Amino acid sequence: MSEKFQAKRILIFNVNWLGDVLFSSATIRNVRRNYPDSYIACVIPSRCYPILKGNPYLDEVIIFDDKDRHKGVLEKLNFVSLLKKKKFDTVFLLHQSFSRALICRLAGIKQRIGHCTKKRAFLLTKKITPPKKDSLHRIDYYLNVIEKAGLRVEDRYLDFSFTPDDEAHVDNFFKKNLLKTRDFIVAINPGGNWMPKRWPPDYWAQLADKLISQTGAKVIITGSISDLLLASQIKDAMKEQPLIACGVFNIKQLGVLAKKVELFISSDTGPLHIANAVGAKKIIAIFGPTAQRITGPYPSTNVVILQKDIGCRIPCYKVNCPDNRCMQAVTPDDVLAQAKKITRR
Repeated sequence: MSEKFQAKRILIFNVNWLGDVLFSSATIRNVRRNYPDSYIACVIPSRCYPILKGNPYLDEVIIFDDKDRHKGVLEKLNFVSLLKKKKFDTVFLLHQSFSRALICRLAGIKQRIGHCTKKRAFLLTKKITPPKKDSLHRIDYYLNVIEKAGLRVEDRYLDFSFTPDDEAHVDNFFKKNLLKTRDFIVAINPGGNWMPKRWPPDYWAQLADKLISQTGAKVIITGSISDLLLASQIKDAMKEQPLIACGVFNIKQLGVLAKKVELFISSDTGPLHIANAVGAKKIIAIFGPTAQRITGPYPSTNVVILQKDIGCRIPCYKVNCPDNRCMQAVTPDDVLAQAKKITRR
């Protein structure tokens, strides 16, 4: 039996973004299948913790915030000491960061497996040739690390769970706002951590107005506390009255909401993939600068992706795009037409 299958204490050093951590859940599950009796932990930033909270394939989730509580050199060295005490013998580095590979080396983890880059090649004991940029879906990009290391990969679906308490919280929200199961409830998610992927606020306002006036929908604007201003801007631009639920639900509860509503509408961001992972009834995804083949919802059985070809190269990583034409090309009427079509309203 090869050395990799003798691992007893395994660390998975994950990435930093909600959607990508969710995509990595397929890798976590497949690692567990290869090491059914090993202790498996995963390192993620605190903001991504809810994605993996309750994951049945992990024994432990470890927080590493390199932009916050572990920002300084001393704090990073303390984190190295923490990992050293846990005595991991193998780490799968899903993140391409040099510093994360160095941390694992300093922590004395003997087997360090990850995509090889020039800067950190000497820190890896198993160097995986990275796939060509943007050639794989993010799910497969992370699975590539373990598959090229010799592990079996049996499937590529996502894992996301919630509790009865999470369901009760959403049920109470419905009761408080007089929402019935027979109502045509639409959740819209206008926020996103990357501005070029956001649909214009006035487009959301137009869409929500038309959904309410033409289909009788009850529209819920979702998001975190930081999205309250955006939600208020959308509501102020509307003639009809939506429900603002920004900050009302945590990530787990957002998954419950997405599963309960008839339609979930979002751009390419974490909540979109949460909605898809829980099996939302119908989803409309508005894409602009990102590519479906790289970060599109998977599976896409109940998803309609709207994206227009405006002549730009996709994916585009211009954070300071001057006009955001790709997102503006998808109009409120485009989304409304699809909403009516897939929900038969």
